[in-house]
Amino acid sequence: MKEIKFLDLQKINAQYADELKHVMANVIDSGWYLKGEKTATFECNLAHYIQCKHVVGVANGLDALRLIFKAYINMNVMAVGDEVIVPANTYIASVLAVTDNHLKPILVEPTIDSFNLDIDKIEQAITEKTKAILVVHLYGQVCWSEKLVSLAQKYNLKIIEDNAQAIGAEWKGVKTGNLGDAAGFSFYPTKNLGAMGDAGAVTTNDDELAEQVRVLGNYGSKTKYVNEYQGLNSRLDEIQATILDVKLKYLDAENEYRRTIAERYLAEIKNPNILLPLPVSKELTVLKNKEHVWHLFVVRCKKRDVLQNYLTEKRIETLIHYPIPPNKQLAYAEMNYLDFPITNVIHEEVLSLPISSVMTNKEVLRVIEMVNLFKSVQ
Repeated sequence: MKEIKFLDLQKINAQYADELKHVMANVIDSGWYLKGEKTATFECNLAHYIQCKHVVGVANGLDALRLIFKAYINMNVMAVGDEVIVPANTYIASVLAVTDNHLKPILVEPTIDSFNLDIDKIEQAITEKTKAILVVHLYGQVCWSEKLVSLAQKYNLKIIEDNAQAIGAEWKGVKTGNLGDAAGFSFYPTKNLGAMGDAGAVTTNDDELAEQVRVLGNYGSKTKYVNEYQGLNSRLDEIQATILDVKLKYLDAENEYRRTIAERYLAEIKNPNILLPLPVSKELTVLKNKEHVWHLFVVRCKKRDVLQNYLTEKRIETLIHYPIPPNKQLAYAEMNYLDFPITNVIHEEVLSLPISSVMTNKEVLRVIEMVNLFKSVQ
C-alpha cells in the first residue's frame, strides 16, 4: 500500500516544473541575485493580490514579524518593555518576534472551537503598557471581528497579523494581510504559497512603516555603507521571488481545491472518537466560505497518539501542530508556570490530517475510510 504523504512537495512543484526551471534559469543567467527586478515584480504582484499599498520581501516569516516590531520601536510607537497581546495557542515564532524586540508577550487563550485567539478575552489582558495585538490566522482560518477593531481603537493599539498560514483567506471581502496595521507572511515550502527555501514578506498600508521595514532589513541602510539604524540582514532573494511569482498565479485554485477536501472530510468523517473542526459559517458551505484556506485540517482526539500510530500503520502520514505550547517550552522557562487549560487541551489532542492541492480523490477517500474505522482502543 502506497503511503499517503502529509504534504507531497515534490508533486506540488512538479506541476509547474517547466515554468519554474525557466524563470530560475533567467535569474541565474541575469547575474543579479538580490534586490533586483524579480523581487520588485513579486512585491508588486502580491500587493495587487492582497490589495494593500506596500509589500516588502524579507528572508522568512519570523523576520517579517521581527521587523514590524523593530520598525514600530524605531517610529516611537512602541518601546522596550511594552506589552503585546499574543495567542497562547500558536507556533513559537509569534512569541519569538515579540521577545526578540525586548517587548513582553501577554498570552491569551484561544477558543476551543476555532483554535484561534479568543477575542472576548483580550480586553481583560490590556494594561497601560499594552501597545499591540498580534492575531494569528491559525491553520488558515481568519481571526478577526468588529469587536477586535473596536478594542484596538478604544485603547489605541496596533493590530499585527501573523499571516503565515492563511494567505488568500478573506474577511468580508478583505484579504488577510490587509486587515490590520501590518502583517507578516511566511513562504516556507509547506505553506499554501511556498518557496523552495526560506522566504517571507511584510504587508502594510503605512508608508513610514514600509520604509522602516525595508531599511531595517537591509542592515539599517538606505545608502550602501551608510547605516542609520542597527538593522538586520533579511532580504528576499531573486530566485525565491521569481518562484513565488509563478506560484502566486495558482494560489486561489489550490486554496479552492483544499476547500473541496475539507468539505469532504467534514461531511464524510463520522467517528465519535474524532472531533472535527467546526464549520466557519452556518450560512455558507465550506467551499463557498473564503474565511478559511485550510492550510491544515486539524482534528481532536482524546487518544491522539493512539490515532496517530494507527494511521501510521495504515500508511497515512499525520503531524501534530503543535505538541508543546510556547509557554511550556524551555526557551521560555520564565513562563512555564503559566497555565492555559484550553491551550493545554488543544496541544494534547490535536492531529493534522493530510490535505493539499495534489491529493487525489482516492487518497482522500482512503483517509476518510481509515479514520472512520479507528477505535479508541486498538
